[in-house]
Amino acid sequence: MLKKKTLYLFIALLLLLSTLPLSALAKDQEEPDVELWNVIKPLSTTVTFLNTGAHPDDERSDFLAYLSRGLGVKTASLIANRGEGGQNEIGTELGNGLGIIRSNEMIEAAKITGVKAYHLSETTSDAIYDFGFSKSPEETLEFWDEEVTYERFIRFLRTYQPDIVMPSFRDVDSQHGHHRAISILSERAFEDAADPSVFPEHLEEGLSVWQIKKLYLPAESPASATLSIEIGDYDPIYGMSYPQIGEESRYMHKSQGMGRDIPVEPRQTHLELINQINPSEETDELFAGVPYDFNEWAEIIPARNVQVHLGKLQEKLDEIIDLYPNREAILPVSQQALKDLEKLNKMVGKAKIDEQLKNDLLHKLQIKEEQLQEVSFVTSSLTVETDLDSYVLTQGQKETVTMKVANEGNETIKHVKASLALPEDWKQVNVQQIGHLKPNQSKTVTFEITAPRNAEYFEPYGEPLVQGVIEFKEKGRTVNKLIDLDNTVAVLPELSVAPNPKNVTINTAHVQSNIPITVQVKNYVKGENAGVVSLDLPEGWTSSPEQAEVSFTHQFEEAEVTFEVTPPSDIEDGDFSFDAIVESNGKLYNTTVQEISYDHIKDSYYLYPSTVNTIAFELLTEDNLKIGYIESGFDQVADYLTNAGLDIDKLTAEDLSSGDLTQYDTIVTGIRAYLSRPDLVANNDRLLEYVENGGHYVVQYHKPGDNWDTNSTAPYSLKIGTPSIRWRVTDETADVTLLQPEHKLFNYPNVITDSDWDNWVQERGLYFPMEWDDRYETFVSMADPNEDPFTSGILLAEYGEGTYMYTNLVFYRQMDSQVPGAYRIFTNLISYSND
Repeated sequence: MLKKKTLYLFIALLLLLSTLPLSALAKDQEEPDVELWNVIKPLSTTVTFLNTGAHPDDERSDFLAYLSRGLGVKTASLIANRGEGGQNEIGTELGNGLGIIRSNEMIEAAKITGVKAYHLSETTSDAIYDFGFSKSPEETLEFWDEEVTYERFIRFLRTYQPDIVMPSFRDVDSQHGHHRAISILSERAFEDAADPSVFPEHLEEGLSVWQIKKLYLPAESPASATLSIEIGDYDPIYGMSYPQIGEESRYMHKSQGMGRDIPVEPRQTHLELINQINPSEETDELFAGVPYDFNEWAEIIPARNVQVHLGKLQEKLDEIIDLYPNREAILPVSQQALKDLEKLNKMVGKAKIDEQLKNDLLHKLQIKEEQLQEVSFVTSSLTVETDLDSYVLTQGQKETVTMKVANEGNETIKHVKASLALPEDWKQVNVQQIGHLKPNQSKTVTFEITAPRNAEYFEPYGEPLVQGVIEFKEKGRTVNKLIDLDNTVAVLPELSVAPNPKNVTINTAHVQSNIPITVQVKNYVKGENAGVVSLDLPEGWTSSPEQAEVSFTHQFEEAEVTFEVTPPSDIEDGDFSFDAIVESNGKLYNTTVQEISYDHIKDSYYLYPSTVNTIAFELLTEDNLKIGYIESGFDQVADYLTNAGLDIDKLTAEDLSSGDLTQYDTIVTGIRAYLSRPDLVANNDRLLEYVENGGHYVVQYHKPGDNWDTNSTAPYSLKIGTPSIRWRVTDETADVTLLQPEHKLFNYPNVITDSDWDNWVQERGLYFPMEWDDRYETFVSMADPNEDPFTSGILLAEYGEGTYMYTNLVFYRQMDSQVPGAYRIFTNLISYSND
C-alpha cells in the first residue's frame, strides 16, 4: 500500500513539473553570464568610437549602449568640463563640490553602458570650467582658453585613436554654447589631429598623428539623416533593450534628476555623415570604410604573412565568442590567442607596411591584447576582495591592506600572485606568492603601505592611489589584472577645519555685536590628536573666547568650538574675510575637507581654505518683519538671510499642513521647492489661502516639470518658459531696466540703484515665465546681447487681501557669492506688503 501511494505521489509530481515553464526548471543553468559576455563581445570587432560632449550626462546613452553592449565596439565619452555650474537635485553642493559628484556619476553611468568616460578638465581649478549656461560657443572658448582646450582635445584623439567620432549636439543657436563649442572642435579636429604641424610637440613626446575615419553629427531630423539605425532591440543577455540600458545608466546622474522607465519598443538613431576619409564609400552603413574586424584588416594589409595571421587571429576570437558561456573552455583559447598576438605584433613591426597604417594596426592589436587579458581574468573565475581598516590616511600613516583571492571556477589556476599598484613615491610592498588555487579554494594576503610624510593631499580627479594587482600564468602566458577598491583611498590633512557659516554678512546699518562662528574640527589621524582653535581676525575685531583647545581619542572624531565675534562698531563697507585655524603638533591647519558621500557613487573629498568669507555693507530691513521659509534643499538662502539679521523660521511639513501661517508677514519658497517638497504641493491651496487673507508669498524659480501647474499652482495663470535655452539671461552683466522705478519694491526698505546689479555671478535669471495673466505686474527688463528683453523676472499680483510674487532671478547664487545688491533687492521683495 505504501509503495502504491509513493508511486501516485511520484506521478503527481511529474505532472506538476510538466506544467512549469522550462525556464523555471532550468533557471540556474540559463541565467546569462553577463560578466563574461561583457568581455568577450568586444572581440568581435576592432572598431573604436568616440562620443564628445561638454558636461557629465551629455553622452548619448542609448546609442552608446547599442554600440558597446550590442556590437562590442570599444566606446568612449570625452566630456569637456565637470558640470560645476549646474544645479543639484540631491544636495546643496554647488561649484566644485557638484562637479565632483557629477564626474563620479559619469563614471558609474559609463560602467552600465560599457563605456569609458574621460574629461578634458583635469583639476578643480581648471580653465575648462562650467561657468554656467552660455548661448555662445565664442564666449565658451574664451572662458575655457581655446588653445588649452583644443590642445588637450587633439592630444586625446592621438592617444585614444577613435575610428568614428560623434558629438552629442550640433552647432546650432538652439543649443548650449558649451555643446556648440565641443561640436566645433570635433569637426575641426577631423583634419587637425592628422596634421603634424598642429601641436607638433605631441610627436616629440612619442605620439603620432591620427586620422579619424568618419565624423557624424546627430541629424536635425529623420529626413535629413544620412543614416538611421534601429537601436531599440531587446538583448536577452541583459534582459533589456539598449535604450533601457541607456536609461539605467542615466539614473546614475541623480544630481541632475536623470533616468526614466521606458518600455521595449522600436527606436532609431538618426545620424548625418559630415566627413570621411573615403568619400567614395557608401554612406548608408555606419562602419563603411572602417575595417570591422581582423578579417577586413587582412584585406587592406599588403604583407601576405600578416594577412594570414590576422585571419587566424580573428578565427580564434570568434571561437572564444562561440564557446560562451563555457568559462573553462574559453580560458585556454584566450591564452593561446594572447600568445598568437605576441608573435603577430613582432611580425607587423617588421613588415613593409605604410607607417601610418602600421601604427594603426599595432594600436588595434594592443587593444585586443587588453581585451583578451580581461577575458582570461574573467574566465579564470578568480574573485578578489580588498579591504583597508581605513580608506582615509594622513601623511606618514601606515595602513594594512587585506586581499582575499578565491577561485570560484572548476579548474585549478596556477602561479597566482598578488601585489598593489601604488604611486611611485610611496613605500613599495612585496609581491605575495599565492601559488596554485584549486576550485573553491581561497587565500588571504596582507600588505602594509605607508603614505609618504610629504604625500600630496587628495585630488578628486586624480588616478586611484591604491589598486590591487592579480597575476597568474596559464598555458605559458601571464595575465595581469588591476583591481579597483570598493571605495576611495584618500590622503587628507590630519585635521579638517570647517567654519560655519562660511559666509558672514555684516550689516553696517545695524552692526551685529556678537556673530556666532562655529568651527567644526575633524580628526583624520588614526588615534589620539589635539590642537588649539582660533580665528585669524582682522585688526580691530575680537572673539570670545580668543582660542579653545580640542582633543580627540580616535579617527573621525569631531569637536566644535563656538566663537562670538565682534566687529568694530564703526565698520565701513568692504571685504573682511578671515580664516579659522588649528595649531597642532607644531603645524598649522587651515583647510576644510568637504566630504562627498552618496550611495550611488564612491566617496570623494573637496579640500579648500577654511575661510569665513566676510563682507560688510548697508542692508536696511523692516522692523519686526517675520519670515517663514519653505526650504527645498537646493539653496541656503534662509541661512544667508538669518545671518544678515532677518527673522527667519524654516517651515516644516506640519507647519504647512496645520501651523499658524498668519504669524508670518511673508512666506518664501526655496528654488524648485514644488519639486522637492510634496508637502508643499499638497498644501498649496493653504498657501494661496494665506495670501488671500493678507499674506505675502514669494516663490523662487522653478522648472516647468517641477510639479508646476500653469493654471493652478499660482493664483493666476503663470507658464514657465520652454525650451529653457530660450528663456534665460546668461550674461551676468546684462543691463537691467526698472520698469517701475518709483514703485515701493525698489525704494523700501532699500533704495535700489544701478550699482545693486553689479558683480552678479554666472547669470541674471533662468526659466523666465513665457506667459502670465494680465493681473501680474512686471518690474524689470533684461536681455542677453542681441536678444529681445524679458520682463517677467519679477511678477507681482494682488490676490484677495494679499500679494503673490514670482521671481526667477538667481538670488541664491548671488547670496552664495555675497553680492550686496542681491541681498538688498531680495530683502525688498520679501519686505513688500499690500498695506
